[in-house]
Amino acid sequence: MKKNLLLAFCLGAVSLAGVALQPAAAETWPARPVKVIVGFAPGGPTDLFARLIAQKLSETTGKNFFIENVPGAGGNVGAVRAAQSPADGYTILVTGGNLTNNPFLFANAGFDPLKDFDAVTVGAATPVVLAINPAVPAHTVKELVAWIRANPGKESYASPGTGTPPQLTGALFAHSLNLDLVHVPFGGGGPAVEATVAGHTPISFGALAPAVPLIKSGGLRALAVTGKIRAPTLPDTPTMAEAGFPEVEGATWTAVVVPKGTPQDIVAELHRLIVASLASTDVKDKLAAMAYAPIGNSPAECEAFFKDEMAKWGKVIKDAGLKAE
Repeated sequence: MKKNLLLAFCLGAVSLAGVALQPAAAETWPARPVKVIVGFAPGGPTDLFARLIAQKLSETTGKNFFIENVPGAGGNVGAVRAAQSPADGYTILVTGGNLTNNPFLFANAGFDPLKDFDAVTVGAATPVVLAINPAVPAHTVKELVAWIRANPGKESYASPGTGTPPQLTGALFAHSLNLDLVHVPFGGGGPAVEATVAGHTPISFGALAPAVPLIKSGGLRALAVTGKIRAPTLPDTPTMAEAGFPEVEGATWTAVVVPKGTPQDIVAELHRLIVASLASTDVKDKLAAMAYAPIGNSPAECEAFFKDEMAKWGKVIKDAGLKAE
């Protein structure tokens, strides 16, 4: 898996960097508490990842990495707060697909993902799962596509909300296959999959964590995951590529960025600390419980990933005519 190879590469690179000469700023950082901004309310996957990493960084450095939840406008309020903070290494933003998607969804998101932030790392990712209510007469993605085409404009899919990675993956699915499929947004991954279990929306594009227990209990039928490889939590569920639709690929991911202009030696040290945290057994176990896989790519790879995401999903958003609600 490319991401795992990137993680292995980064771990090796960091271990070598650890014995190299460190610039003076990195030697004294952090000298005081570090604010970790999350643009969402407590309890969601971005917040949980932030708290997991913040706790590990606090233990490692002996300084307090504290969470500040700044929800609002799909993560925009928190992103703007972080972008406007001093670029001194004492403000970090933990974010997700909202960072790269919102500038295309909102008339004015208030920030630029590349001009206002320096990338640190993509911390972890999880594929989106395509699941259906068991009453839907389909056991494969191809059968689902045929069923949707036989009922144009009558069927719908649930997602955690407009512009979220699962919703955009659903939009990519509908648009690339020219399907007349209605999107129904919900206020999170849990309510979205519960609506599919209840039969209100027969199809769901959602994060793995809230869906897996319902799939295993029989409340949902998983048809495919949208990653490059099968999900460890659903080993019998094919990828979209295996199901015959390689163009439908997407993931929910979490990344760490800092205000533009943060000293690069501090960025390098922060990256080193985060990658070391991601390699620890307890963090990997906790991420696995959330159905996330650690990544820990380099700042340059992280920025390249942002650019790729903006090119891919910006087109999907434009083609589908999506706007933030």
